[in-house]
Amino acid sequence: MLADKLKNKKLLPNQAFVNGRWIGASKSFDVVNPSTGDVIASVPDMGADDTHKAISAAHDAFPAWAAKTAKERGAVLKKWYQLILENKEDLGKIMTAEQGKPLEEAIGEVQYGAEFVEWFAEEGKRAYGDVIPTTTHGNRIVTIKQPVGVCAMITPWNFPSAMITRKMPPALAAGCTVVSKPAAATPLSAIALAVLSEEAGFPEGVINVVTTNQSSDVGEAMCENDKVRKLSFTGSTKIGKVLMEQCADTMKKLSLELGGNAPFVVFDDADLDAAVEGAVAGKFRNCGQVCIAPNRIYVQENVHDEFVEKLKAAVEDINVGDGFDGDSNIGPLINEDGLDKVVEHVKDALDKGAELVIGGEKHEKGGQFYQPTILTNMNHDMKIAEDETFGPVAAIFKFKDESEAIQKSNDTIYGLASYFYSRDVGRVWRFSEALEYGMVGVNTGSISSEVAPFGGVKHSGMGREGSKYGLDEFMEVKYISMGGIDE
Repeated sequence: MLADKLKNKKLLPNQAFVNGRWIGASKSFDVVNPSTGDVIASVPDMGADDTHKAISAAHDAFPAWAAKTAKERGAVLKKWYQLILENKEDLGKIMTAEQGKPLEEAIGEVQYGAEFVEWFAEEGKRAYGDVIPTTTHGNRIVTIKQPVGVCAMITPWNFPSAMITRKMPPALAAGCTVVSKPAAATPLSAIALAVLSEEAGFPEGVINVVTTNQSSDVGEAMCENDKVRKLSFTGSTKIGKVLMEQCADTMKKLSLELGGNAPFVVFDDADLDAAVEGAVAGKFRNCGQVCIAPNRIYVQENVHDEFVEKLKAAVEDINVGDGFDGDSNIGPLINEDGLDKVVEHVKDALDKGAELVIGGEKHEKGGQFYQPTILTNMNHDMKIAEDETFGPVAAIFKFKDESEAIQKSNDTIYGLASYFYSRDVGRVWRFSEALEYGMVGVNTGSISSEVAPFGGVKHSGMGREGSKYGLDEFMEVKYISMGGIDE
């Protein structure tokens, strides 16, 4: 049992958290380990009515929380941060059990997520306004920033801890209260974080976690409830557009981190060993189930074969298996639908002329495991070129020159993350500026940090998480005009 693996068994109450109370619902749903297929917990299956109650609790708690100073709110956030670090091994075990990623990677995610809590505990003190030079004698113009209000948050299963800790801390630091809906596949990480938030001392109603297998009903309730003034969502572009439409009637502020189709470009002057290292880290982390994972790898033709050879050697060293097996580098896909999509994309590519370098089959371990795969001779008629595979498949395209590389990189409706490797300083600036993406990694496959703005353009969404810009997402600017100063 999962509880037997934990030092702190209080982290698994297997209930929802509303208005400072641990509650159930009229029915429940099972949480399944994707590596084994075993049921590891059952949690409340809450509906729209339950969600409205959680929203009302957050609405009632908002005035008192917003009235606290940023320093007072930051002190509670810092306590939460310390508790997360103290329990990071247990939080990692919970994540591995419900999501499947290797334990070391899961613990790393918990650490990464905690850094957002610490960052915004401090950044909340820097929600500065302005004094604007006046155009009229006797007047003064001032702006202040105030919390937007109740914030609804819908998070995905691929990073069940980090996605919550990227969203909640800036909202809480700004003075907002929150209602969070974790993915049905991975609610236990959210519940465990709520346990620690209660211990940290957040007042009743400030943090609420609604567990549900009725995602569309709960999402619609969040969008239609006028007490919710901000919705933050991470997930597919298709669902993001639905939520955006549903929020229109209540004119909510929105942050949408949606789908990606990241190019990874390797120029002939690149450090190929570094490029291979970056490609492996970016493509195969979390079994490729990462919104910023390289989906299209473009390699300049005169270094193509050498790059493929080096990449194959690196992929051969990847071990697939249960996340609790210390030798495993990648775990399973989250469910059968995820596995089926990978199978479909690989078959489509091979049917249209791609060449298989390694992998290309369901793994011998069975279940939802898939072999790390490399495909070459790719073209833009293949599904992988236009749709996120969200699996451990490295698809390699050839290109001739810089102009072709930028044209192909930008040939997508998405614009989340992008990467390229080059040692030409002029090209670094030129190519970075030409890429139509919210984020660019130059000679690195690691771009996520609490101090940097995370987000995309085009159909990849709107808004930013992390950095000073992430705090502004949960605040409104109020302009105050003061007259009669000279009287």
